[in-house]
Order: sequence, then C-alpha cells, then structure tokens
Amino acid sequence: MTAASLQTSATGQPDAIDKLSELHKALADSLRLQILRLLKNESFGVLELCRIIDIRQSALSHHLKILATAELVSTRREGNSIFYRRALLTEDDVYADIKRSVFEHIDGLPVARDQLKKIGQIQLERSQLSLSFFKRNVDKFKEKQGLIVERSHYAATLHDMIAGLNLPTPTHALEVGPGEGHLLVELAAKFQHLTALDNSRDMLEMSRAAIAAAGFDHVDFLLGDTGVAIKQKVYADLIIFDMVLHHISSPAKTFKEVAALLAAGGYLLVIDLSNHDQDWVRESCGDLWLGFDDGDLDHWSNKAGLQAGQSSYLGLRNGFQIKMRVFQRAVF
Repeated sequence: MTAASLQTSATGQPDAIDKLSELHKALADSLRLQILRLLKNESFGVLELCRIIDIRQSALSHHLKILATAELVSTRREGNSIFYRRALLTEDDVYADIKRSVFEHIDGLPVARDQLKKIGQIQLERSQLSLSFFKRNVDKFKEKQGLIVERSHYAATLHDMIAGLNLPTPTHALEVGPGEGHLLVELAAKFQHLTALDNSRDMLEMSRAAIAAAGFDHVDFLLGDTGVAIKQKVYADLIIFDMVLHHISSPAKTFKEVAALLAAGGYLLVIDLSNHDQDWVRESCGDLWLGFDDGDLDHWSNKAGLQAGQSSYLGLRNGFQIKMRVFQRAVF
C-alpha cells in the first residue's frame, strides 16, 4: 500500500486507514469468523445460517451487515430470499492479501459436527424439494421446461462445443439429469461408452425408454447423484449438466464431486441459465436457484481444481439467457 493511498480522500470518503480498521474490526469476532468459515464454498440464506449457528435472526443480521460493509461477504437475491456467500477477491481490492490470508487460516479449521449435520439436513431438504417437483410433474416435464427454454434454441451450439473439445478415443460420457432423454439419445449416437445419472427414478425411466425407442443398447443407467457415481467408480472424460445445476442442492459440492469423477484432461460442460430474477420458476419449474453468474461458477470450479475454458452465451426471447461453460481437469 502506498503512502498516497493512506491519505484521506478529498471527497470526504473514508480513507484507507479507516477502511483497514473497519476490516480488522469485522474480523475481530469469533462468530463472524465462524460465518466466514461456513461460507467457504456454499451460499446460505439468513434462516439457514440461523439454523446452522443456532442464533436469532436479528443478531445474525447484525453480524452479516458488518461483514458486508467490510466487503467480506456478498449477497445474492433468490426470489424473496437473500443468500450470502464469501466475497470474491478481485485484483483491485487493496486488502485482498489480508482477506486471502484470513480465509486460508479459517479454512484449515474444522466445522463443528453438529453444524455439519445441520448443513447436511439443509442440503437434503433442498434435494427433496427438487425430487418432489419431478415426481409430481414427470408427465409434464417438457411443458414445464418449455416455459423457460426449448432445446432447439441452443442444441446446435451445444453440439458445436462438444465437437470442439479435444476428447480422447474412446470417450466415456456421463450426462447428469438426462430428463426425457433427448440429449442422451444424441450423445448415444456419438459415444460408445455413455452413462445416464439421475436421482429421480421416474425421470431415469423416461430416459431409459427414450434410449430403447432409439434402438441403442450401450447406455448404462445409474440412480443417484454424483456422490453415488463416485462410490460406483463411474469415471468419465466428459460430464454434462444440461439445464440441471439449478435443481441441485449444493452446486459447490457437486463441482468437487465432478472433479473426482473426471479423468485427467476430462471436461465438464455446464448448460444453464444466467442469474435472473424471475421467481415464478421455483413453483412452475422446480428450480432451487435462479440461474448463476460466472463468478459463482468460476469460484466453484477453482475450488474443485478445474480450469475454466471456452464459453458461449445465448439470449432468449423470454428474458432468460443461456450460458454454456466448459471446465477442464488438469492433465498431470
């Protein structure tokens, strides 16, 4: 930090020393450090954090305000709820080194067992909401999905991105959440080793029927999530989430599990919505998250040891934007 940066601003704004003092005051509290530890990878709503820490909402809001003022956490609106996450560190943040050092130290501390249990319960509740939606709407899936986007709007771009990847021969591809099986059938025509993974039994059966109708018999079907795939040792060169990530309870955890499933040099392809404010999709389409911004995806991929690659963005007539992002596991 230069001497000039320590001088008081002529506009009357807080000078660098005041901001530095504010930052250290925000960090000088064990509960606020605990909050930052919990937000290592995940984002939580206020009520969720209240459950995890066992604290009144008014008291938690006070601490979150202090952390937000010190630019240690950032917020994201999900419909009527506000979710908190750690602030992403940027090059123009003069205190980035201090924050990075603090984050590294608290990340080495264990999370209390009872808090881990509560986090697991929250993630399970999120998953149950999504599963419940698909169970109720299994026969209306195409209609519900069509409220947001139709596959024909982005299918050609998706296949162009797959064709542009440096995939080995033979390739093992894994589609997570194949739904009615439209993309799965297209992938079956490209790859001789293909797995469909879905935690909804009903949706998995729809995919199985689509593959059978197309005359393919080389697709494996696995009921569960990426955690189950790890237990079953289903490793892949290409893993695809086609409009699925916004239904998953913990995207950050999923990125880490995907990294464990990818072969060296393997690719993760995420097709999803950019961040939006159309809250009606929660009830109508079963979405847990209102899209994602690139900062979230880059943060989760970086923590999982994946490198960001090419991307493509498509605007849609109904106000949504589709993003396609490629991430790669390093070649060792």
